[in-house]
Amino acid sequence: VYLGMLYAMLVTLALACHAKTSLTDPGSVPVTAIPSERQRLTKDAHSMCGQCQTFKPPGSHHCRICNRCISRMDHHCPWMNNCVGVSNLKHFCLFLVYTWCSAAFALTIFGWNYFFCADEDCTFHPVVLHLVRLMTILAVGAFLFTSSMLMNVCYGVMTGIGTIDRLKKKATNTMNQSDEESIALIDIFGIAPWYTWPFPVDPIFEDYDRVMGYTMPQRLDRERQFCEAKRPVISELKNTASLELPNCLNDLLPA
Repeated sequence: VYLGMLYAMLVTLALACHAKTSLTDPGSVPVTAIPSERQRLTKDAHSMCGQCQTFKPPGSHHCRICNRCISRMDHHCPWMNNCVGVSNLKHFCLFLVYTWCSAAFALTIFGWNYFFCADEDCTFHPVVLHLVRLMTILAVGAFLFTSSMLMNVCYGVMTGIGTIDRLKKKATNTMNQSDEESIALIDIFGIAPWYTWPFPVDPIFEDYDRVMGYTMPQRLDRERQFCEAKRPVISELKNTASLELPNCLNDLLPA
């Protein structure tokens, strides 16, 4: 009974992560996207998408199936009917982990009952035996497929090179010229406590613009209004010693 409850929990989590990966926006780049302040300071030129005619953030790609640009796009998954990008990479990773665990758990139970169980309780109806054989084939296929995908995703996280970029670099033999950095876990699972990472909830990023690779004019306007609201008052400047900056200016200075 407990083994069945554990297997049902793993399958439920895998299905929930599958639904979240399919229904979550993978990180579509809006039409009004513009380079962030950091990108404007460090780069003189910025890429534009020839299909969307909009700003193309670093690491993003235009998906011909979805007809949109995706931030930090890894690939378009036909099993999800959606792209895997910066916003749903967490759900995709969890789906692979839970599917791998479910397949390994099922194969372990089947193998135990087949090789080590000799009691009368292990005598099953022929229909059940055929179903077990069919499920064994499915479990082996799921185990091998998710194992390959997990290694692919782990390699992409450790190197910072997505599947599409890796295929392009291998085709042009430029893998040794890669200067990408590894992806931090907080840029995948967010800044929420670690005990929320195994659940299919949307991540919250500490620096949204940095993770997504772009910013919005509305967000820049709010930041401008915030800075204007914190500008020092003339009377405060007059009452401040010449060798010491007022607190309102200290708040605006970089750390």
